[in-house]
Amino acid sequence: MYYKKALAAAILLTAAPVFSQAMAQSTDVSNMPASSSLPASRVATASSDCSRGFFSRFAAAYREDAQPSNTSSPALARRAMDAPFDSPPFPNGEWQMGGVPAPIGVPDTNSTYPLEKALGCTRLGQWMQRNRIEIFGWLTPAANASTSNFSNYPLSYNTRPNRVELDQFVTNIMRVEDTVQTDHIDWGFDISNLYGYDYHYTVSKGVFSNQLLNNPAPNQPLNGKIYGDDPMLFYFDLYIPWVAQGMVVRAGRWLSLPDIEAQFSPQNYLMTHSILYTADPYTQTGVMTTTRLSQQWTFQIGINASNDTAPWNRSARPSLQTCVRWVSADNNDMLYPCINNWNKSDYNYNNVQMYVATWGHRFSQHFHMLTEAYRMYGRNIPGFGPGWTREAASSLPGTAGEFGIVNYLNFELDPTNMLSVRNEFYNDEKGQRTGYATRYSSHTIGLTHWVSQDLELQPELRYEHAYDTNAYNAGRKSYQAVFLVDAIIHY
Repeated sequence: MYYKKALAAAILLTAAPVFSQAMAQSTDVSNMPASSSLPASRVATASSDCSRGFFSRFAAAYREDAQPSNTSSPALARRAMDAPFDSPPFPNGEWQMGGVPAPIGVPDTNSTYPLEKALGCTRLGQWMQRNRIEIFGWLTPAANASTSNFSNYPLSYNTRPNRVELDQFVTNIMRVEDTVQTDHIDWGFDISNLYGYDYHYTVSKGVFSNQLLNNPAPNQPLNGKIYGDDPMLFYFDLYIPWVAQGMVVRAGRWLSLPDIEAQFSPQNYLMTHSILYTADPYTQTGVMTTTRLSQQWTFQIGINASNDTAPWNRSARPSLQTCVRWVSADNNDMLYPCINNWNKSDYNYNNVQMYVATWGHRFSQHFHMLTEAYRMYGRNIPGFGPGWTREAASSLPGTAGEFGIVNYLNFELDPTNMLSVRNEFYNDEKGQRTGYATRYSSHTIGLTHWVSQDLELQPELRYEHAYDTNAYNAGRKSYQAVFLVDAIIHY
């Protein structure tokens, strides 16, 4: 029932731009003077035929995207090294880097999806094109079959077993700053909203967090309302080309910098997440800078309100965040060590100290590896007692820590198919992050198949084990096997 309600809401939200467009004065340019028509350079296709209505153009865009392209787009100018991978089928063609839309010197390579194409015949759409403002998003329904019957946790985000779920309905409105050029200041922004089950993991305290934190759900694997809304990103970027080889200053809420994985479905190699990622910080809110020192070296530093906490919330703690990214001259290796969160405060909400590093190695254009390891801990957490292990329940505060390592092997099978194998080890020493003081391992294999630019399918098989206590199915089992599949429907 919850899924049906959520899916109905998603459909209504998807249609909202259409209805508002129909009621606004930004109507089709087929009703405008000839001087307002689209630029002549635009390819004449059904999706850009302004004699058609919005719905007709929207549907035509999907049909066109499903057909093999007969033309190749010219390579965009770039000031960075060549892209090390092919995207698609990989989720990104660049070496990992958080805090910027793409590494400085890389052009905006976002695809144009059906909603943006259909809006191209309207005053609003043309205004957005002139100002390089993009609008796009996706729906991610998913299904899983599990050996657990109450909870898949710490598997994420598909925590409820043996069901179909609406994971994400995401809308992005953004402008990507031009960091290829070096002769003028440029700016960008991103407003991204997520609705779906995945909000359980992404919510930041002080930003619509009552729907999660103040709604206990004892009969569900996770507390909070079943489906919720999270304004995942809201930030402004200022690009200053004259600082070193270019600097981007970001203010707002951004995705945590160092992870291989990300909250948004299209940005991941696999549909589920590692335990490392499930248990670590998701977003920070504050001010940070990303400075390119050379093609090989980039430095990042900023201050924020601590992990998953808004600056205006009383749980906020001023925190330092800093990273260095190095890429080898042959573009075959990447190192990305980060202090993802550091302060001198005791644990408060999600205030953990986190030290993390990622190493990437490219064996070829079609085969690469990514490895991430981290150490996290919180100081003086009530009930966790002194020492590094939790022998029994304690009324005393103490430090609780965890560490882990995850490895991805990623294979391009052909231009529309990618295979990824993920193996990890995780030790939640006192059980502060997962609820169980145990060592874990998980092993996952999954395929990403691009049916078209607008549709991805991701089947996946995962097995995981807890070595020191029963940590699966809400403490009933020591292991779990799950088959999952999702669809990412871009619009």
